[in-house]
Amino acid sequence: MVADEKKLDIHSSVGESSEPSQDYEEHVVLKKHTEAEIEASGQWYDQKKGFGPFKFRYSSSMSQIVMLAFVLFMTSGMYNSLSGIGASISDVKTSDNATVALYSTFASIGFFGGTICNTIGVKPSLIFGGFGYGLYAASLFCFSKVENKGFVIFAGAFLGLCAAVLWAAQGTIIMSYPTEDMKGRAIMIFWIIFNLGAVIGALVPLANNVENKGTAVSNTTFIVFIVLMLCGSVIASFMLPMEKVWKSDGTRVITQKHPDWKKELIGLGKLLLNEPIIVLMFPMFFASNWFYTYQFNDFNAGRFNVRTRSLNSLLYWLSQMVGSSFIGTILDLKRFRRPTRAKIGWVIIFVLSLAIWGGGLKFALAFTRADVTSSDPNVPAKLTPIDYTDGDYIGPMFLYMFYGAFDAIFQSYIFWTLGALSNNPKKTALYAGFYKGIQSAGAAIAWRLDAFSVPYIAMFGSAWGLTNGSLLIAVPLIFFKITDHTFAENDGVEQIIADSELTVIKSNSEHVEKA
Repeated sequence: MVADEKKLDIHSSVGESSEPSQDYEEHVVLKKHTEAEIEASGQWYDQKKGFGPFKFRYSSSMSQIVMLAFVLFMTSGMYNSLSGIGASISDVKTSDNATVALYSTFASIGFFGGTICNTIGVKPSLIFGGFGYGLYAASLFCFSKVENKGFVIFAGAFLGLCAAVLWAAQGTIIMSYPTEDMKGRAIMIFWIIFNLGAVIGALVPLANNVENKGTAVSNTTFIVFIVLMLCGSVIASFMLPMEKVWKSDGTRVITQKHPDWKKELIGLGKLLLNEPIIVLMFPMFFASNWFYTYQFNDFNAGRFNVRTRSLNSLLYWLSQMVGSSFIGTILDLKRFRRPTRAKIGWVIIFVLSLAIWGGGLKFALAFTRADVTSSDPNVPAKLTPIDYTDGDYIGPMFLYMFYGAFDAIFQSYIFWTLGALSNNPKKTALYAGFYKGIQSAGAAIAWRLDAFSVPYIAMFGSAWGLTNGSLLIAVPLIFFKITDHTFAENDGVEQIIADSELTVIKSNSEHVEKA
């Protein structure tokens, strides 16, 4: 049966001779299996189930990506909607400090998140990672009752650990499970479902606070979030191990058997030494969550009441679904070569950044932190929070929607670019660790600056500058290092193929183009 294959078949597709022709360049590629060969395993997850044309295989990479999306839907997606309404507890400083603890831990552990994921596996990483989100929501609920600041900050730090492992597993799957021609689509599907969690999550505070014109979130909101977030770990427990997953072209997903944590740490260092150009992406990683602080706490929480913040959050995550659909479609256009698609995507993002952040400058200049906050709780702020029934709400509403769409476009493009550099799950896990670790370092700094009451306009300017500046720094990698294909021998795959249950062949580059 296919599942029992443990041999390493080396064939030549260049004529009948065992020696390849000088006219062709040979590359190692995985053997592709037919539908019948896959179903011959006899395992339930390898059989197609469903009705009529709506049949799917549970072990297919896309089925597992959808499962992954629902794990993140329940965990990070719900967290995004909770944080997206701005300080969800009455003490903004405690909220900020908990978020700083979260991202500081995330940054510290996140850099090694790929190593942890490679050592314990993607499924255990997702199960463990999901637990921290429910605990964090529970700490906010506890604060609303007894104002235990220490528990909130501890829960934030613990969530940083869980999130680092969770997102490393997510990066491994989203970058290595799809075939090269479907990575944009896979990221798009994941991002839509993932942000649907934030959309549904945003409906919870909106429904619970529709009559609430104050600034604090209701207790029922926290209880609903706790239950939903814990469901993420439950869904993760039903996912298949990596070695049982099939790509859409009939090849197995490559996985390393029983990795050694010491070798994983050494591999982390080697990746930076052997591929130093990846550091050109680091500023984009750093910028990718920096703007959340301005958007959530300064723009949304700073200028709107709680029910309008909830509505803004709903529209923000809905716009993310539109943004990911747009960029995912562009990045998978078959009429252009992959290097061309990379350049098109970069130009689109750079122009959108100038337009959207430029459009937000007028609103950013319209109020200061002193205008919307008061040191004395008995003295109202100079400016009354905007409600969605006010006539001046429409402009900021659309601006916030554009911010949401841009976030999805920017982050989806980062995932796609990293996926274009490698198909090796071991390497993509390390890429994901770099990405989320550095991203979280930027977020920790931004949230800490907000806790120090840095002027709103400074937070706005730093977010805009980092976004466009990081795109310029990444030009040498994006414009000159992305190729049409990533071949196994150039991707470090041969290091783990021999120990896996995979059959590989040698093929010339012409054959690979047709495959």
